[in-house]
Amino acid sequence: MHATQRDVEILRLLQSQGFVSFRQLCASLDASSATIRRDLERLEGEGRISRVRGGAKLTGAGAAERLVGAPFEINRGRHAAEKAAIGRAAAQLCRPGEALIIDGGTTTFQMCAHLAGLELQVLTNSLHIVGELLRQPGTRVSVPGGAIFREQNIILSPFEDDGLARYHASKLFMGAAAVGPRGLMQADVVLIQAEQKLMNKADQLIVLVDSSKFRTSASFVVCPLDAIDIVVTDAGITADEMAMLRSHGIEVIVAGATGE
Repeated sequence: MHATQRDVEILRLLQSQGFVSFRQLCASLDASSATIRRDLERLEGEGRISRVRGGAKLTGAGAAERLVGAPFEINRGRHAAEKAAIGRAAAQLCRPGEALIIDGGTTTFQMCAHLAGLELQVLTNSLHIVGELLRQPGTRVSVPGGAIFREQNIILSPFEDDGLARYHASKLFMGAAAVGPRGLMQADVVLIQAEQKLMNKADQLIVLVDSSKFRTSASFVVCPLDAIDIVVTDAGITADEMAMLRSHGIEVIVAGATGE
């Protein structure tokens, strides 16, 4: 198991339990004690955990109740015009009667106003998206089980019994903190968990990102580029960034380029 994958699993266990023993980590990760010690030392150095006698715990009271990213209302105003165009273009990919998953985010939120009349079944973990879709009488809305993270107003759960077992969608629309050669990236391990579960419930992954996301980075890889089917972005994408995506078989839609 790669170090990044071990980090995700260590933090997942801590989010669900609060404390995890050294012995449990060695068993769960199938790694040597020396490897686990190095992982814990690194995570403690990054301020993500605290090592205690016999194991580790999350840093600070309530550490599982906050996410790393900017609050929704602050992030919503960044690159607003580009996100609006991306949302319109993404909505055009939806077909009447489809079952969709729309992951929480300020760019995915922008597609919702354009879905009225399609009689869709939508699963979303975003209360902002729920509020937007409830205005559409023909759109059926489902949410997973879990805890509400207030600043982003999304529902996340570290557990398997979150109500997703029987749901399947033709398309998953997802944002990202960054997109690069390593793949689709997020800044928070809790988001990694949730989004990887959503990916397993959809036939097609469609990533909505403004072009600034190609020039930044984040801590954790959600999936490699090969797992992405379509990227919807804006006209700020460079030729090199376009080539990077297309070299992995990704269809690229540039919002506004053809009148979206």
